[in-house]
Amino acid sequence: MNFDRRITPFRADLADERLRGQVEAERFSPGTAKRVIASYISLHRNPSREAPVDTQAIYGESVTVYDEHEGWAWVQLRDDGYVGYLPSATLGEPGPEPTHKVGTLRTFLYPGPNLKLPNEGFLTLHSKVAVVGIEGEYARLASGCYVFAAHLAALDSFETDYVGVAERLEHTPYLWGGKTTVGLDCSGLAQTCLTAAGIKAPRDSDMQEKLLGAAVEVKLDLSGLRRGDLVFWRGHVGLMMDETRLIHATGHSMTVYVEPLAVAEKRIRETSYGAISSIKRLR
Repeated sequence: MNFDRRITPFRADLADERLRGQVEAERFSPGTAKRVIASYISLHRNPSREAPVDTQAIYGESVTVYDEHEGWAWVQLRDDGYVGYLPSATLGEPGPEPTHKVGTLRTFLYPGPNLKLPNEGFLTLHSKVAVVGIEGEYARLASGCYVFAAHLAALDSFETDYVGVAERLEHTPYLWGGKTTVGLDCSGLAQTCLTAAGIKAPRDSDMQEKLLGAAVEVKLDLSGLRRGDLVFWRGHVGLMMDETRLIHATGHSMTVYVEPLAVAEKRIRETSYGAISSIKRLR
């Protein structure tokens, strides 16, 4: 069987128990639940900081750990199913369960409920936290840190306009594999914005193109589009802001960038990405 290595916890020596009977491996394991305790961390293809980065995991994200060796954990991210290697030190026990998520682009962590205290790092949009108390304007987290309470949102609260989230992320630096508000790649931008609206989206652009929305005709004059349409090339994705403008995380500007779709289409068509492969409409 041809499994996608990006979302299939399978190695020759070890595989997820759910794959028993489908793959051959030396042993099978149901894995152990853990939670990311770093603000964010890169997920590597191999257990090495020099190995390619496919995506990132963010604070509070649930993972299943199948193996740990020499400081590295082989994991599957629960939210989008991505498989790879994280430093073991960035993982902690799964409880207590998160009660809130970060609803602003970023928020700082403090050792106490006071904005004048030296911060202890930050959390990015969608980070999940367990609030155990409120002290004035600050939420005390199970970790012992504090965040400004107004920067948090209920886990079941969602944006009504995912393109509006992308607009707030304009000028964010481009980062291959990035899915935080510090750095994003094209599919990371799309996934982040859709997640904000409560729309479950896979991580990579080819997966998104295959699984999201209904196809819209790609006309020669690029007409008939509307806000929220997803425009795909081979290996690239952007979001339409209106009938003519595209917002996307692009190596062209190394930022989240707004430009006319016609301009982007002409430039991208002349590269290895080629012509638009599809346009998908979610609503």
